[in-house]
Amino acid sequence: MDLQAVIESLPRYGEPLLVTIGVTVASAALALVLAFALGLMTGSRLLAVRTPARVFVEFFRGSSVVVQLFWFAFAMPVVLGVQFDYLIVAGIIALGCNYGAYSSEVVRGAIAAVPKGQLEAATALNLTPLQKMRFVVLPQAWPEMIPSLCAFAIMLLKASALVSVIGILDITWLAGLLGKQPGQDRLLHYAVVLVIYFVLAWLIWTGMRALERRAKRGLGIDAKPAAGRLAPDVATGGVR
Repeated sequence: MDLQAVIESLPRYGEPLLVTIGVTVASAALALVLAFALGLMTGSRLLAVRTPARVFVEFFRGSSVVVQLFWFAFAMPVVLGVQFDYLIVAGIIALGCNYGAYSSEVVRGAIAAVPKGQLEAATALNLTPLQKMRFVVLPQAWPEMIPSLCAFAIMLLKASALVSVIGILDITWLAGLLGKQPGQDRLLHYAVVLVIYFVLAWLIWTGMRALERRAKRGLGIDAKPAAGRLAPDVATGGVR
């Protein structure tokens, strides 16, 4: 009986599912922009550029994302007089800033890992700093960033459930609401949400893997060796 009631209520997950997807996509886009901006700034040799970026990163990494959500949604309008027309905007900004701060270290590390010989060759070709970054550094660093950015994107998807604490109706909050109604089973509703998050995470992983293979092919790297071909083993210097 409980299972039948849960099945009949599945169409009600449609709109909250769009909210979850929208928060995830928008927050991920903001996080990606911040990650590149902060990653480049924290890797700068100029103290005036590096310091404010480092303060931003450490603040958002060192404080709770739940507190940040409450700050953007409820404290900021009182303290600073800045109020968002929709709470979902506050949720997107809080999640985007938090995961952008974390992802900035991925960007900084991948850029720093580009061999210095590549930069010296670019200098020999008389490329400007912008041309070096666009044509030499980023094409080599981008494939190295993707696996870690994929992990953060999946973490961001799961963290999107936290927007329910500031009153946004997503699939997690709906599961709790429906589970309290007569004839419903809360455990089954949370099982439905569990499956939804798994499917969304799998789609993110699949898309990022395809993006990684495409980025590596652009560098002439075979990201998926053909069956039967010996692949080099970096650790042993031989083959495996």
